[in-house]
Amino acid sequence: MKSKPINERSTDAGISRRQMLLAATGTALATTVAGTASLAANKVMGKPEGADANVLDVVVIGAGLAGLTAARDLMQAGRNAFVVLEANDRVGGRTLNHKLAGGHYSEAGGQWVGPGQTAVYDLCRELNIGMFPTYLKGKSVYRAADGSMYAEDAGGTFSVGPELEKVIEKLNELAAEVPSSAPWTAPRAAELDAISLAEFVKPYGLNPLDTLSLDLGLRLTDTIHYQEVSLLYALSRINYAGSYEQLEGFAGGAQEQRIENGSQYISEVLAAGIGDRLRLSTPVRSITEWDSDVVSVHTDNSVFRAREVIMAISPALCNKVAFEPDLPKKRQALQQTWPAFAPGRKTAHVYSRPFWRDAGYNGWLFDIGGEVMWAYDNSPEDGSIGVINAFIYPAMSNDPAVLAPQLAHLYAEAFGEAALDYSEFHDQDWGEEPWCMSCVSPLTPGFLTSGLMEALRAPIGSLVWAGTETAQIWQTYMDGAVRSGHRAALEALSGLASQAQEACL
Repeated sequence: MKSKPINERSTDAGISRRQMLLAATGTALATTVAGTASLAANKVMGKPEGADANVLDVVVIGAGLAGLTAARDLMQAGRNAFVVLEANDRVGGRTLNHKLAGGHYSEAGGQWVGPGQTAVYDLCRELNIGMFPTYLKGKSVYRAADGSMYAEDAGGTFSVGPELEKVIEKLNELAAEVPSSAPWTAPRAAELDAISLAEFVKPYGLNPLDTLSLDLGLRLTDTIHYQEVSLLYALSRINYAGSYEQLEGFAGGAQEQRIENGSQYISEVLAAGIGDRLRLSTPVRSITEWDSDVVSVHTDNSVFRAREVIMAISPALCNKVAFEPDLPKKRQALQQTWPAFAPGRKTAHVYSRPFWRDAGYNGWLFDIGGEVMWAYDNSPEDGSIGVINAFIYPAMSNDPAVLAPQLAHLYAEAFGEAALDYSEFHDQDWGEEPWCMSCVSPLTPGFLTSGLMEALRAPIGSLVWAGTETAQIWQTYMDGAVRSGHRAALEALSGLASQAQEACL
């Protein structure tokens, strides 16, 4: 069996996903018409002559948006000899819907999309999945540390004072010089990566309300305090969004719209199209011979042999897979040191109707100094039921009998006694998910310039890396996951084409 040199290939950046898929599909159609499908397909995009029929083209590991998008692209290219292996008993990865009574839902993980996120918009259009605006109308409520409350109509935005405006203006200015696809190549990369975002902000002397607004906006994006987030990393995210306002905003920003039927529905529709090629509750334990033409992927009950493997899971989660031979040292170090300490926790209270809207509230609640970061209206578009979601700190009680009424009493203080009359309560703690590890992966100071990031996307032997962390733009968002899936499919197709070409020489 021939051994593959490491990093022997890459997808031509000048070839679009559509061109590659059309070329692959077109080849298959043309050879069928010519009546020489077997020989021609082998020579161009098919299996090498005499190939083992039990060897798959591709094994996709992970049935989140990245893995399922890659699988769909393989099918569109006429490559149906693949399986998708998912450790969880569900699809969706870090998107998850709470199934509510009456066929309703509430998102427990990633849920918003906005301008510039063209990959996820395009995918939803292709799948006939609609979107609708995030509910923003009305007054937001602030609960001060002394328990007093006040309401403010901020138009569905976080409050921004003059000093915070200066911070945002400077962040936008610096972000223009930080390429989101490779921030470590920025002119001042080492300097910007050496400090946290909090250290950058400190000299501006923000007042408590501006500090709260900045902290909340960034914490809702990264789930951790911005003192732990690299300034360079924050700037790279602002760069791909276009501005801080677009990254953290709602109307006109990355949180502008929600997915019809909930964000996990995208994965559910993709999975339905893949059919029995999807294997749930099938964690991958080891991968052997990844440097050869045929790779072996080992699960608890089966061994799958394939020519390409798409690793559509986070870098940190890759550590749960044993590789033989060992991965290159830089890739090992990337996986072993990848920050995975931002779990995130989301709750949902369900009501017969969104009663807070009647009193002119938008369902937003900020508990300053408390344990609730932000509560918000997460009701369906038609308002047929009411749902209040909240981002809470992991330290809050894990006992629903304690937590549910505790939060409900807080909502009652803000929006009225009707908040005590809820019909359902749900709590999703991403820190308890064994096959996710971290809801998002904000990067700490020094990581981007550590010299390890070059190993994030580069194919190694027959291994292709996907997942939202590997996207060139919109990393950590659903859009980034979809983009990474498209890229991974192209790289796998390129690898298959190279093998077929070598077999003909």
